[in-house]
Amino acid sequence: MTSRKQLKAQVRARMAKTGERYTTALAHLGGASPDGGWVLRGGTDPDAAGLNAMLAARGISGLTEALLFGIGGGIGAGYILWEFKHDDSCHVTLGFSNTWQYVTRRTEKVLARLGIESEWHRSAPKAAQAWLTGRLDAGDAVMVWPDRYQIGYWDLPEALDGHGGHPVVVYGTSGDRVYLDDRNLAPLTVARADLDRAVARVGTWKNQALVITDSDRAPDVEAAVQEGLRDVVEHLSQKSDSFSLPAWRKWSRMMTDTKAAKAWPKVFADGKRLGLALQSVREGVDGRIGVTGGNLRPLFADFLDQAGHSGLAPRWREIAEMWHAVGESTEFAAIGRQLAEVYEAETDAIARLKAAVN
Repeated sequence: MTSRKQLKAQVRARMAKTGERYTTALAHLGGASPDGGWVLRGGTDPDAAGLNAMLAARGISGLTEALLFGIGGGIGAGYILWEFKHDDSCHVTLGFSNTWQYVTRRTEKVLARLGIESEWHRSAPKAAQAWLTGRLDAGDAVMVWPDRYQIGYWDLPEALDGHGGHPVVVYGTSGDRVYLDDRNLAPLTVARADLDRAVARVGTWKNQALVITDSDRAPDVEAAVQEGLRDVVEHLSQKSDSFSLPAWRKWSRMMTDTKAAKAWPKVFADGKRLGLALQSVREGVDGRIGVTGGNLRPLFADFLDQAGHSGLAPRWREIAEMWHAVGESTEFAAIGRQLAEVYEAETDAIARLKAAVN
């Protein structure tokens, strides 16, 4: 079987002889063309699914989306109610993954724990565009962080322009369009100009990109899994009511409190903005209609199965159903009770995982 390194050497030799771009030379050699050779695997979590596809393309074996999700620390907890004066709207942000508030933190931890060599790039727009073009011409897949509204295919309202987005993988070009892997199972292309605009939109992570430079090896998955297990236990055992399990208890209280500035009975006293807030909750918890995998508890259960803790996995699937019930509710007191039950269930489940890991 021809290895990736051998194939790339053959492609580069043809490029030198014919002047063809990488993808054209690759197609002539019977390798992967952008619209047929990249394996679209689908997936749930954008970060883990995208990284899984990139590592597989580099011949790095022994991994799955669930394992990568867990190695990065797995699940998290977080709740923020945003109020925007410019359009008098409210949005609920829910953090269901480890260190969700830091855009690249989980991916950085996965790469470090597996010992995977990579290159992070960030520069001014023109330099970033040239770098991306060079990487794609060389046959590399690149992870980028486009604004979800600007990228276009999510068909979002203009009010969400600049609100950020999740990572996607750019893996090929076709004329003035690029191929994207955003957990889709059929080829997806967007105009290169739209991609460039989208990745330059959000100041916090504009023009940020990642490419895997390692290849053709099997990392120490078992050791990385153990680090991930310890991470999730430590992270969700903290007392923070913003970035750990107490966030669910705090949110539960906000559903019936009448004095706090962010209490729902106070914020939505006139009912005008309530529909959008409830919609953002439902989309946040339900992976079937949301854009970032929903509550991610089923994926975490899959990780536990693959990590040798299958006895703990069913409880997390039950908790996922509890979250779906939260997303379907519309009455404040009922949501408050459901959130309190989720908090107790997840606190107990993490305690059980801590005992198993230790």
